[in-house]
Amino acid sequence: MPLVSVVMPVYNSAATLGAAVRSVLTQTHADLELLVTDDRSTDSSMDLLREFAEQDERVLPETATEQGGAGRARNLAIQRARGDYIAFLDSDDMWLPEKTEKQLAFAAEGDAPLTFTSYFKMDADHAGESVDWVPTDRVIHAREHVDYRAMLVRDHIGALTAMYDRRVLGTRLMPEMRKRQDYALWLSIMRNGADARGLAEPLAVYRAHQAGSLSSNKLSLVQYNWALYRQHEHLSVVRSTRALAGAAWQSLRNSRI
Repeated sequence: MPLVSVVMPVYNSAATLGAAVRSVLTQTHADLELLVTDDRSTDSSMDLLREFAEQDERVLPETATEQGGAGRARNLAIQRARGDYIAFLDSDDMWLPEKTEKQLAFAAEGDAPLTFTSYFKMDADHAGESVDWVPTDRVIHAREHVDYRAMLVRDHIGALTAMYDRRVLGTRLMPEMRKRQDYALWLSIMRNGADARGLAEPLAVYRAHQAGSLSSNKLSLVQYNWALYRQHEHLSVVRSTRALAGAAWQSLRNSRI
């Protein structure tokens, strides 16, 4: 039974954190650890995490020594990981109960060191639990196979569904960028020749942000995508422009679901 290390960054997430944590602890594949890094929250997030840790030894929270953003918080968690696989979940999203079990089987069958799945979208004010989730038609569909070239045009991997095999790829950290750290990690893995494979079944639920928030403002990501293409992937201006257009189209299409 492989051990799965689940990486979760937290910042002022008390309102949604409980459902996210419970969606991990109720997985049918129980051999996992939940590594949570609190990025100096000012609400009751850390108190809630301590309560979970007292009830379940698989919950392993820590507080960052200084505030550094989601990328650094994820890296601190990855550095503590003991698992064979590294998986990711943000503190406002949820996994469906069979997510880990089905994804591990899928990864083993396809001999794929980097996998992802389709996922549902829910409204920002959704208050339900993963075990009560009723499937809807709001689905972001996973592409069956993605290589580095395809990923340059569009980020096909939802971070809440991604899982990589540390036994094959080693411990891979996220570049410490303000945004798009997850996209940069997938690209760095695939740049070295590892393709990603997508499982068609939706196995996670993504919380859509309120209209008007920073996260919902798609224009705010343009500068981060451009920096990623030019500084991290060293693409030409022409290729970077093409990639940016693909990212903008994907963002627009997903926002309509």
